[in-house]
Amino acid sequence: MEKLENLQKLRHSAAHLLAAAVMEFYPDAKRTIGPATESGFYYDFDFKEPITEKDLSKIEQKMRELGKKWNSFEKIEVNKDQALEKISKNEYKRELINEIALKGESISFYKSGGFEDLCRGGHIDNPKEQLKHFKLLSIAGAYWRGDEKNKMLTRIYGTAFETKEDLEKYLWQIEEAKKRDHKKLGKELGLFVFSDLVGPGLPLWTPKGTLLRNLLDDYVWKLRKERGYMKVTIPHITKKELYEMSGHWDKFKNELFRIKSRDGHEFAMKPMNCPHHTQIFNSVPRSYKDMPQRYTETTMCYRDEQTGELSGLSRVRSFTQDDAHVFCRKTQVQEEFSKIWDIIHIFYKSFGFGLKVRLSLHDPNNMAAYLGTPEMWHDAEKAVKDLAKEKNAEFVEAVGEAAFYGPKIDFMAMDSLGREWQVATIQLDINMPEKFNLYCTNERGEQERIVMIHAAIMGSIERFLSILIEHYAGIFPTWLAPTQVVIMPVADRHNEVASKAAKLLEDQSIRTQVNLDNKTLGAKIRESTLQKVPYMVIIGDKELEKSTDTTVNVSVRTREGKDLGSLEINQFINQLKAQIEHYE
Repeated sequence: MEKLENLQKLRHSAAHLLAAAVMEFYPDAKRTIGPATESGFYYDFDFKEPITEKDLSKIEQKMRELGKKWNSFEKIEVNKDQALEKISKNEYKRELINEIALKGESISFYKSGGFEDLCRGGHIDNPKEQLKHFKLLSIAGAYWRGDEKNKMLTRIYGTAFETKEDLEKYLWQIEEAKKRDHKKLGKELGLFVFSDLVGPGLPLWTPKGTLLRNLLDDYVWKLRKERGYMKVTIPHITKKELYEMSGHWDKFKNELFRIKSRDGHEFAMKPMNCPHHTQIFNSVPRSYKDMPQRYTETTMCYRDEQTGELSGLSRVRSFTQDDAHVFCRKTQVQEEFSKIWDIIHIFYKSFGFGLKVRLSLHDPNNMAAYLGTPEMWHDAEKAVKDLAKEKNAEFVEAVGEAAFYGPKIDFMAMDSLGREWQVATIQLDINMPEKFNLYCTNERGEQERIVMIHAAIMGSIERFLSILIEHYAGIFPTWLAPTQVVIMPVADRHNEVASKAAKLLEDQSIRTQVNLDNKTLGAKIRESTLQKVPYMVIIGDKELEKSTDTTVNVSVRTREGKDLGSLEINQFINQLKAQIEHYE
């Protein structure tokens, strides 16, 4: 934790240095805010004339020149009038100063060299010696205060580390991430598209991409089915009253797509599924003998995200949840959580992801953000902590990160580039059963309040696929590859044997294509390699000569360029099936 705090101070200090360098070249620019981020820092400016990424190198060079003279950060405390006088021509800083004064907080500037800036603090002690390993990365547009009604500013992104090695590792990671960008690979591999006529944030899935989605969803369903889940189906819209009762209307009212019916009712496109599932549970009386009820459904949800925040599959307006809800007694929570925990670990192990655990808890100092009482939250959070301890999991606690209706166990996956992603989640809901009066009749004939567990394995399939595409660089394991084998007849006289080989493969549920294009073998191999197909089966004169009425001989090559030599087709099929079953 201390190391992270020091890194944040370093990066915040780098943001000051960036602002100082910018003001050297553009004295009329108005600076706004410059925080540290998880991966670096940025500073937003209002420039009179636009700048480009070509300008970053000179700004970075100026940062290095100025940094050599920065011995410390000097704190200067002022009152409101003094602060406003210091930056009288900067309406952005004036707005911040007025807000700080309204809260009754102290107002301070920090000075290094000849540059000073409005700041609460949090800097390194010796910038001249500590602030050496940084890099400016890019420029982007950003609305002031994140509000699209405000002016668009210019945001300069950078990063900084304590050592040269850490910086170089991160810069390598960025370059590698560009090559693996799921938006780029998704288009090249023909998995999904976006259409201006359909709208931003609304991905369209091709046959190959749909197959990929279905393979993942089928895998999750297989794991859930083994543990007693049942599929349900709900509509994509609901009356306003359902979400008012659940509390989602107030929480998500600015993110809802709303629909007015001809008879005056107001509906919403569903941003989540849990309130609908409560109505299935509550449709008939439930006995303790019926418990638990485990419902699962993979279905699209919709949220009216701001256009500027949309990003490929990572943030969209229509997303697909592999959603499940368990309605159970309090005495059954541990067992049901444990089953979901096991599903998550089996699923992510298949992709080579290691998982860390984060307990997302409520902020007791901000109870207005949550449903329920402090006592209810105490009991619910004890339950999730007990489970994590029972599983011998190392975990961190994230206060304030809980859902508004209950605490969460979030699972963090590390991808092949060392980036951490929040993936699966288990949430204990103590509030929705209260809202919808969900209960079962217990052994004594009494009404017993139940609890509700929310469980998403992939979460959003779109977002999970964006992670998976980049994790694998599009080189999916054989069991997951949309096309597992491409058969390449060298000439027309080999087509009949190629078709026979394709049928033998397809009869064993191996996804196969035959490339009959009028191209050279080298061109066909390059095409399949670019499409990252795991295996290429080549049939030429030698294979034709060795083939008989009952069998086919093939030459096999991998996408990595390894020649597996000549194989009898059933021998190849057995090897392939063993590999596929190993991954599954």
